[in-house]
Amino acid sequence: MKHAIFQVDAFTNALFKGNPAAVIPLNAWLEDEILQKIAAENNLSETAFYIIDNENIKLRWFTPETEVDLCGHATLATAWILVNEYDLQETEINFETRSGILTVRHFVDAKNKNEQIFELELPIQQAHECDIKSPLLSAFGHLPLEILAADDYLLLFENEQIIKELQPDLALLSQLPLRGVIVTAPGDEVDFVSRWFGPNVGVNEDPVTGSAHTILTPYWANKLDKTLLTAKQVSRRGGNIECQLRNDKVLLRGKAKLYMKGEINIDL
Repeated sequence: MKHAIFQVDAFTNALFKGNPAAVIPLNAWLEDEILQKIAAENNLSETAFYIIDNENIKLRWFTPETEVDLCGHATLATAWILVNEYDLQETEINFETRSGILTVRHFVDAKNKNEQIFELELPIQQAHECDIKSPLLSAFGHLPLEILAADDYLLLFENEQIIKELQPDLALLSQLPLRGVIVTAPGDEVDFVSRWFGPNVGVNEDPVTGSAHTILTPYWANKLDKTLLTAKQVSRRGGNIECQLRNDKVLLRGKAKLYMKGEINIDL
């Protein structure tokens, strides 16, 4: 059985930047084991699968090792495919997911009429004080100013250069009970920068992590006393996100670029 497959670089307007996600439309769900094997074969941080059921768009995300509850960049990539490859006319798209209904809006960039901006509306996460410190300190070899936790650990450091130079012990990070670890600091040219590590879900370092910004946005909004922020994930590929805190939601805005489209053959 053949299925279409797309690969989209999300949170960037340039190829080979941002975070690549595979997007696979389905007519009906395949067995979970098959979905997981496809994601492992793709070997990207996320593969998104979606089906359209009576006009409802149901969306799931898989890393190479597990299904996850929330993924921002693969949601953006899926919305981009629906609009640009399948000519979806609605300017607001609602996805049914394990994290509830996620809304994505898209509009033309006022500064560049040839580009689209996608706005993800995601549930907010508030980080809280964390008691687990020793493994994190050992893993990074550098003393953070703060250690907090939500779905991920959140470590604050002094400046952007430290974030860029961190070389964590991934074996130690894989022993921690939460999904991953965010490191962050004030940015030189943006409000804040970050990196994200998740070896225990099969992603040693994610290029641009939308879901991490559901934690980072309220954290930095409180610290900087502003609700509209600019952010950059300073991974090797790098990516830019505009973040906004609105009531109990986080709005993430970014662009995307199609890298590849083709077919996969599932002949079992």
